[in-house]
Formats: sequence, structure tokens, C-alpha cells
Amino acid sequence: MCLAVPMELVSMDGFRGVAKLGEVSREVNLMLVPEVKLGEFLIIHAGCAISVLDRDEAQKTLDTLRSANLLDGE
Repeated sequence: MCLAVPMELVSMDGFRGVAKLGEVSREVNLMLVPEVKLGEFLIIHAGCAISVLDRDEAQKTLDTLRSANLLDGE
């Protein structure tokens, strides 16, 4: 199963960025979300940011994933 997860953008350089969820950091492609700003949450799928998500929605999604035990190793 493929799962897109919310991650916070912690650094960026052009269309490359680093997003973080808990202790996990991933390099991500930002070409699909040129409007993104540092500190915003992104939906990440297969190394690409596919949309910007507001903080409240990101938290709700993360809470749901945690309750379903889908965030092992966070």
C-alpha cells in the first residue's frame, strides 16, 4: 500500500527541500507546490510534495494515522 503523509517543511533550496515528521527527515521535490513556505505542512508521496496542508488538517491526519498504528518509527 502507498500512503501519502503530512510532513513539515524544514528547509528548502529552489525546488528541493527537506521535510520532517517526528525524527524522520526526507529530501523532497517541491516542483508541484511552488507557493510553499518554510514551516508549512505538505502531503508527501514517493518523495514529492503534492499539496500544502494547513496545520490543523495535518494534525488531524497524523492523529488518525497514529491511532491506526500506521506511523511506526516516527
